[in-house]
Amino acid sequence: MGLKRIIPCLFLKDKKAVKWFDDETVVAENVLELVKTYNENGADELLIFNLTDNEDDKDEAVHFLKKIKKNLFIPMIVAGSIDNLEDVKKVLYAGANRVVVNMAKPNADKLIEDAATRFGKEKVAVSINDFDTMFKHQRLINEFAKDVLLLHQMDLNSVTNVSESELVVFTKLEDMDVVLSFLENEKVRGVVGPVFSAADAKLTKIKDICVERGIEVSSFEANIEFSEFKTDDQGLVPVVVQNYRTQEVLMVAYMNEEAYYKTIKTGKMTYYSRSRQELWVKGETSGHTQYLKSLDIDCDKDTLLAKVDQVGAACHTGSPTCFYTRISGETEATSNPLYVFKHLYDVIVDRRENPKEGSYTNYLFDKGIDKILKKVGEEASEIIIASKNPSTEEIKYEIADFLYHMTVLMVDKGISWDEVINELDDR
Repeated sequence: MGLKRIIPCLFLKDKKAVKWFDDETVVAENVLELVKTYNENGADELLIFNLTDNEDDKDEAVHFLKKIKKNLFIPMIVAGSIDNLEDVKKVLYAGANRVVVNMAKPNADKLIEDAATRFGKEKVAVSINDFDTMFKHQRLINEFAKDVLLLHQMDLNSVTNVSESELVVFTKLEDMDVVLSFLENEKVRGVVGPVFSAADAKLTKIKDICVERGIEVSSFEANIEFSEFKTDDQGLVPVVVQNYRTQEVLMVAYMNEEAYYKTIKTGKMTYYSRSRQELWVKGETSGHTQYLKSLDIDCDKDTLLAKVDQVGAACHTGSPTCFYTRISGETEATSNPLYVFKHLYDVIVDRRENPKEGSYTNYLFDKGIDKILKKVGEEASEIIIASKNPSTEEIKYEIADFLYHMTVLMVDKGISWDEVINELDDR
């Protein structure tokens, strides 16, 4: 089964967090702050129940889910208001890692099959209210659902006898021993419940209890003690910080022993300031937090490499990276496709802002959006035609043509490659 997941739940109604399905007492007006709290307290995933019951408000709710996802650095699973394949598509495109189909709804069996066929089984979960429903739909669930969310207390032994899918137990119980007993079940992937969902829940402490019980949970642990590092005369070790998505070097800072263990414990990059002679958590004042993805030591054990999920800009100047001043050299790395696309994007932006006579790019901008769209469509068709031929050279040529025209369209619409890549990553 792998690592067990600690999953807070959030009931969303009119952009507010409410207590329960039948209790709309407001828990938090500022949902985004609550999401940030879950991020920073050790949650592994976040289950969101979208309680929107008005068809006209669904699109607004989906738009708000996009805002939540931008503030969330753990997987987002969305339940509620999933009535058809279009709902599934919109929620997944909003950034959900998985949607939950309520098996008590009409045509749910067809919906999970259609959703899994189109988007993949990994994107689909189901919620079950009773064992009869579980038993009736077991074949479909096993074939088309990644997870089974058990919404009410059910006999786990009975469920595990018919389910091949991973189970997520939703429980109202706040007895920690009972909750931990669910996690100890080999078929249970994770547990959802109020004990994890309180705004002040210290999930890292709950994980410590799990470890004491022999339950494997996701948490950063130090495989090497700080005493094994080669530090300078102040007891510090330099840390090279890298964006885990783009591999771009963001900054260099220092850690002492306390900063090292705090970083590992909290998952947020914590450094030691040599000028102020104190610890500082990246983003504590600016909001530009760095969430730790991995931490490595070099062969001499005197330099750390941290790969992080960077929120906002890494540099205090507002630059994405502290390394933005070129001293020598002009060649951009061409082995990373992202650099190539960004360079192409920048050249096209320059052509638009500084037109050159005879420039084909300027010709496209001068003709306007209809001409750009016509060329994008033509180049897409050329790829199809070229793919019918045995030679791959022509396909590569046509794909390059298409990507160029698509980048012109992106510049015209103000869409950056970072936005597209983040959208792909979210999916």
